[in-house]
Amino acid sequence: MNETLPTPAETETASVPAEAATAPERQKRPNQQNQQNRQGGRGRPQARPQQSPARSPRPVHPVLQQLFDLYPAMFGAQFLPLKLGVFQDLLALHPELFKRDELKVALGLHARSTRYLESVASGLQRHDLSGQPVEPVAPEHVHHAIMEVFRRRQARANQDLRPYARAQLIEAIEASGLSREAYLLCVRQQDELSTALLDDAFAELAEHAAKRDALLRMFEASGKTVAEFADMYGMDPDEVAQTLERARHAQAAAALATAAAAQALLDAASNPEAESAAPIETADDTPAAPAVEAP
Repeated sequence: MNETLPTPAETETASVPAEAATAPERQKRPNQQNQQNRQGGRGRPQARPQQSPARSPRPVHPVLQQLFDLYPAMFGAQFLPLKLGVFQDLLALHPELFKRDELKVALGLHARSTRYLESVASGLQRHDLSGQPVEPVAPEHVHHAIMEVFRRRQARANQDLRPYARAQLIEAIEASGLSREAYLLCVRQQDELSTALLDDAFAELAEHAAKRDALLRMFEASGKTVAEFADMYGMDPDEVAQTLERARHAQAAAALATAAAAQALLDAASNPEAESAAPIETADDTPAAPAVEAP
């Protein structure tokens, strides 16, 4: 059985410089000293603030360092989503170098790092060890990465980052090509924050879709070419053409989804004793809801 893992931990190891040394306390002026004496006590020298010790760099897992040395394009300055099965690939390519358990831990650290999650959230494809794109990341894992990066950043930010997360979700939903129902079934997010952000994202997508549909209806009723239609309303012809194409594509996809749903209802009606849904098989070592799609 192939072992599926998460993919690499925080390898951001920048050290934090020590705080600047505090200047020596100035001596109090005589009139200030006398005033304190008159108030019932001698002026006491204030204790100097303790200097914060310098933070030592966070140690890097030795296996992650080895992976960086072997594959700097994947584990170096820029992280890229790893292909499925990269764990087995590494064991096969370097049997004398990596121990199974240590490699699993290292890849798990890598996959939970903010830099790796950012690469997944950006919509990049999965890459093999040579740095070549091989397959897209599943929509549910892109969604998870967006939400996890948002939570980590929001915990340290002084401003509301929800608009940024909503914009990323909109891009992810559009890239997935899934309907609202299919996307929600795919990501299976139940927490209040994720639900609210998804509701906002789908509302904005619905508004955009309504505008595209209205433009398509106006164009079809005009009887003009794209260039003539764009000129009538002072719009860019290329943008108009792209918007019309997206509207047509969305209508076609909706028609296919409706036909598929109707066929499913007919199949269920003709065979009522059949199970409504087949169980989903997962590998023994694959979590039911992985934080990141395992390599």
